[in-house]
Amino acid sequence: MRRRLHVDWRAGLSLVGTLLAFLSLAFVVPILVALVYGGEDLWVFVASMAITATFGLLLRKLDPEPDPGAREAFLVVALTWLFAAIFGALPYVLAGDGTVAHPINAIFESMSGFTTTGATVMGDISFDTHSRAMLMWRQLSQWLGGMGIIVLAVAILSQMAVGGAELMRAETPGPGVSKLTPHIAETARVLWIAYVALTVIYILLLYAVNLLGYAPNMDLYNAIAHGFTTLPTGGFSPEARSIEAFSPLVQWLVIPFMFAAGVNFVLWWHVISGDARALLQDNEFRLYLGSVSVLTIVGTIMLFFSALETPQTGQIGGQIERSARYAAFQIASLTNSTGYANMDFDAWNGPGKGLLLFAMFIGGSTGSTGGGVKILRWLVILKTLRREVFTTIHPEAVRPVRMNGRVLEEEAVRGIYAFTLLYLVLFFVGVALFAADAARVGFDLHLLDVISASIATLGNIGPGLGTITGPMGGYVDFPTSSKLLMILYMWIGRLEIFPVLVLLTKAYWTD
Repeated sequence: MRRRLHVDWRAGLSLVGTLLAFLSLAFVVPILVALVYGGEDLWVFVASMAITATFGLLLRKLDPEPDPGAREAFLVVALTWLFAAIFGALPYVLAGDGTVAHPINAIFESMSGFTTTGATVMGDISFDTHSRAMLMWRQLSQWLGGMGIIVLAVAILSQMAVGGAELMRAETPGPGVSKLTPHIAETARVLWIAYVALTVIYILLLYAVNLLGYAPNMDLYNAIAHGFTTLPTGGFSPEARSIEAFSPLVQWLVIPFMFAAGVNFVLWWHVISGDARALLQDNEFRLYLGSVSVLTIVGTIMLFFSALETPQTGQIGGQIERSARYAAFQIASLTNSTGYANMDFDAWNGPGKGLLLFAMFIGGSTGSTGGGVKILRWLVILKTLRREVFTTIHPEAVRPVRMNGRVLEEEAVRGIYAFTLLYLVLFFVGVALFAADAARVGFDLHLLDVISASIATLGNIGPGLGTITGPMGGYVDFPTSSKLLMILYMWIGRLEIFPVLVLLTKAYWTD
């Protein structure tokens, strides 16, 4: 006997269609860029917009008046990110340029963009192979994915108000984004306003540095392109050597904005509203600031007393400004999963690489655009470990875990432990599968590349450590089967695992 589904899949797919039709409007940006730069790839983006909008509108017809609940929200969020990556890959395939013309590579690049991972299979990142419109689409996909397509839709589209709270919870899982206003759509708007404001300020500063003569190659195109990928902690750059292609002043300017992108955007809204104390009083922000500061100091000392020297950077050891700049940049970039590089940090010595690998496991703050485990989860784990030590000495004591003065429910603590354990399990499973797949096809892969591939895709970091996955390398040479697994890892990493796993359970569909 067939059991009745307890999920309104028609309502779910209808909302996915609405979101896809909404997303198709984003192709206007590369269309405008194509018009400005001579029309190259113009038809590619017009066709991509038409195909995406048509498919979205057809899905929307499944249920003209959807009324989604919590179950449908999981379906909508998971499928929207998957479909965004698939339809976002259309321009790469239609243009047919370079390695991203292959469908799997195109979906990889698109998924890496929308999930703000920054891992690339683009073999040649240059205007000789790809048009400016194509590279701008690559950057834009990260900006849209940073704060979230669904959060943007809830903020703008009135029809998304129905079920908006459930969608926001599924879109930003985990410890959660504080509710700023009584209305979920208004909260979504507040988050996007803070996101847009920081992006605009950053772009203006980058371009101002160019106008003042301190960054000749940071023209308006590059300023906008990097504005689209810094605040979402994305890491894509139209320059093959990432931020290394720019002057030291630009590199110093990028550091605070990478750091800012890893902070809960709710806090930035409080700062914009005149309440700067909210930032310094937040437990998670203080740990984030402390972690980045300590790791930067350690990294600076390591580099200063090393003999590190590369053809692009010159001597770093013994140079205090260079040691501080390269350490601060890479720690800020890898801690919150931005993934930019201002040098080939695969050239760091063993202890230095260990420091960077440790930074990759930290993650950004909750409510930020950063990936990884997230600072708040580590903070709760540290607090509960301290509580366990205390209650072992004083068994009669009752000591709840507090966060910003509020008692954290034990259910939330268990959820944080479950997520962290599952994250680590998936990381080790990824290491095993990538190593086995490489051995299967005879692909010579160093252990550091395997470890990096797993943490860099699951944590939405992008570049890792190693000769292949390093900041000046890429993922294009991996077997297709490994790339498919990486696409899966980027997807579930962006959704913080549980929304995807929920869809794979029988209970979700039938109980």
